[in-house]
Amino acid sequence: METRGIEDMFDFRRFPKDAAVLLLLLIYFPVGICLMLIRIFIGVHVFLVSCALPESFVRRFIVRVMCSVLGMHVRQNNPRSRDRNTKLYICNHVTEFDHNIVNLLAPCSTPQLEGSTGFVCWARGFMEIHSAAGQGAIGESLQRYCSTEGTPPLLLFPEEDTTNGRAGLLKFSSWPFSLTESIQPVALRVTRPLISLSTPESSWLMELLWTFFAPCTVYHVSWLPPVSRQDGESTQEFANKVQELLAGELGLVSTKITKADKTEHIKRKRHTVPQTSTNVTPGSIGLGFMVQSLGTDDHRIAKMAQQVKDVLPHVPLNVIAKDLAKTNCVDTTITNLLENKEEAPMEASGMSTFGASKISSYSSGSAPTIKPAAKTFGKSPADRHLSLQERKEALYNFARSLTMSEQALNETTDGVLGYLLPELDQGIAELLDSLRSNLMVSDGTKHNVPKVFCWIQVRRYIEKHGLDQEDGH
Repeated sequence: METRGIEDMFDFRRFPKDAAVLLLLLIYFPVGICLMLIRIFIGVHVFLVSCALPESFVRRFIVRVMCSVLGMHVRQNNPRSRDRNTKLYICNHVTEFDHNIVNLLAPCSTPQLEGSTGFVCWARGFMEIHSAAGQGAIGESLQRYCSTEGTPPLLLFPEEDTTNGRAGLLKFSSWPFSLTESIQPVALRVTRPLISLSTPESSWLMELLWTFFAPCTVYHVSWLPPVSRQDGESTQEFANKVQELLAGELGLVSTKITKADKTEHIKRKRHTVPQTSTNVTPGSIGLGFMVQSLGTDDHRIAKMAQQVKDVLPHVPLNVIAKDLAKTNCVDTTITNLLENKEEAPMEASGMSTFGASKISSYSSGSAPTIKPAAKTFGKSPADRHLSLQERKEALYNFARSLTMSEQALNETTDGVLGYLLPELDQGIAELLDSLRSNLMVSDGTKHNVPKVFCWIQVRRYIEKHGLDQEDGH
């Protein structure tokens, strides 16, 4: 499966980046506010009508027309492909109201797997089940529901969360495909002008207000032929096959990104600002002023630049931002800067100067040099593991050489001192004798006692080590 960037799967900003579209939205804004207030009043009547009328084709037609007044237009493709005997519909997930739209075309039930229960669950059109019993118990309950005669089909969203519907599909969960042997794929494509369809961490009520604010939201529903599981095919293989089928119908790609990956990505984006605000450095202070003066997209680039700055503090922010504008990925930018570190200018600081002087002092000494840093950042785990092993081996060799040097120095010092101390004692005794002799002689030549003492010590050292014979002196 092809993997798209998680940033392309979701809209993290409500308003467009294009200046022309943003100007149109600004002009439309007063109209949108008035339209939202009118549609809230009409929406209450739509809800009352849907509650008063029994489930039938007439009810679905009336509610569908009234939803068009609310700005939710529904279009259907290949309605004859819908199999009335199929008990399970599988659909991709784009907005919080996908189940209501499909229910306008065909009667179906969607269980509320998480979220509010009671009146809110019923008012939103969900079928309430006891989700606290666990996924296994939920699967058994839904399987009994599908095997019961006279019940409407189930509508499930195996992505388990919404996307923007433009880049790809989240990885399908396998448990919905274990309920029945045959399913009917439903491809859903949603378009809306001026503003995004949905944003992460936005509640369903806020999404409903934005739906009323927008000029219109068009839902395109396509019915695909039913698909059955083959003999010996696992539920995950069956889920992957249906995912590829829906992706091909929508012109998207099927990814391995899951709901948990989306949640983790949102958490990282949420905690990026508090983390960068605690790093009080000149670069981070300058970045703070930069973020305040930039737009939302530049704000995201600036936050990503601070993440790279934490890893590579010697690289200037303008170089990091320039590379991020091309890659739009923190890992790729770090790799590029590490591979082209000779071309990237360094920031002058007291710490870096001090570090450079320490490194030069080590390399100028007699101890062996060590280079624990890799030349390039490995693009694969195997390369990075090999680089780590090489650096560990270099550190081991460096420590081993220091230990051997210290041992050799200790042995040499012990040997010299062990030889000189007895000779020093004997020399002191001879020195005292020479002093007494000088004092006793009344006239004549006086011996230069220090020179005699030094000559005696040097001569004995030469005779012991045999330097006269080896050097020819």
